[in-house]
Amino acid sequence: MTVISLAERNLKFVKVKQEFTSKKIPDIEAHLNNELSRFKRRLTSGMEIAIAVGSRGITDHLKITREVIRFLDRSGVRSFIIPAMGSHGGATAHGQQEILEGYGISEKNLGVPVRSGMEVVNISNDPDDPVFIDKAGWQSDGIILINRIKPHTDFSGTYESGLVKMAVIGLGNHQQAEFIHGKGVEGLEELVPRKARKIFDSGKILGGIAIIEDACDQTMDIRALLSNEIMDTEPRLLKLAREHTPGLPLDVLDVLFIDRMGKDISGVGMDPHVLGRLKIPGYPEPDRPHIRSVIACDLTPDSHGNGLGIGLADVITRKLFNKIELEVMYRNVYTSTFVERVKIPIIAENEKQALEFALRNCGEVQKNKEIILRIRDTKHLNEFWVSTVAMEKLKAVRNIIILSEPVEMFKDNGELIPF
Repeated sequence: MTVISLAERNLKFVKVKQEFTSKKIPDIEAHLNNELSRFKRRLTSGMEIAIAVGSRGITDHLKITREVIRFLDRSGVRSFIIPAMGSHGGATAHGQQEILEGYGISEKNLGVPVRSGMEVVNISNDPDDPVFIDKAGWQSDGIILINRIKPHTDFSGTYESGLVKMAVIGLGNHQQAEFIHGKGVEGLEELVPRKARKIFDSGKILGGIAIIEDACDQTMDIRALLSNEIMDTEPRLLKLAREHTPGLPLDVLDVLFIDRMGKDISGVGMDPHVLGRLKIPGYPEPDRPHIRSVIACDLTPDSHGNGLGIGLADVITRKLFNKIELEVMYRNVYTSTFVERVKIPIIAENEKQALEFALRNCGEVQKNKEIILRIRDTKHLNEFWVSTVAMEKLKAVRNIIILSEPVEMFKDNGELIPF
């Protein structure tokens, strides 16, 4: 086998756009307030309500949270924020408060307290089946959950990422997150729904705000669900979310460049459904897409050093590696138990060297046959760069618009040109 250098390959890349139809709600505030009116009969003047928010990068997170607070205020109800994010933020109150502040969710911006804590209350009478819930939330007059409904990064089931999971793992803080994840995929598929029913039956959850985003990452639907509606309605909303989840335009690639990964992009830094890689022992890998080498280049600031998901890549850059806080990342994976996802790949000094490693990992890739795709991250798939060979394959894909002439993708120092 002849080794072909990058210089000999003389690779060129074209920037293209994959058009998705946006179904964004034109007036989110008006839509949300119409939905929130369903909660009125459960509110009494003078109540104090806990608003539970998570750690995912929801596009209109701040706007939606603010409108819920305003609605409660107009109803004569006081409110406060509690993080509902399990063991994220290093499983510390300070770390979780920092994550919320990164989204603009703070007392300064919203005018209500943020009560971040790791203390929980066990509301179960069965010592072998504990059900934990955040202490501050439990001591309130009721809890309203706010979360996006979307496919989960670890498994496929009736309930994946949404209000049900937030009620159990999010509100259960580190103690319940560790307990559930300690059971592996079985814990997510079976224990979460069972414990959720006990939590909803307690009467402490008033309801939840379910958010659906379209393929353009815009809010396409918001539902205010009463607590007794969540278990029945969420599966239908998950189906809707899955129908509007974007994917890569090609199923078979030699190399996928990912400019950035992070906890605000996906719970695993990079969406496993986009990569076609789960790396969960005993759980089958997806059939599609098939990517021979994955490169992750950088870590988002909102990850706060949590590089969970680097194990899904084959090569990372020194820049990304230097931003990882091992203690934070290991605490998260200790809870999830899926240690394959934090194994450190080859570390390249820059993106150009990363591509050399990645192509070498593919075995023999002939010159002028390189199928390479570069995306900003696994959440934003509307614009990307493709090798000229891949561009030929994309001509058969509908809704593709060419944005540039073929160009070199690397600067003289080996770093990528700006996206």
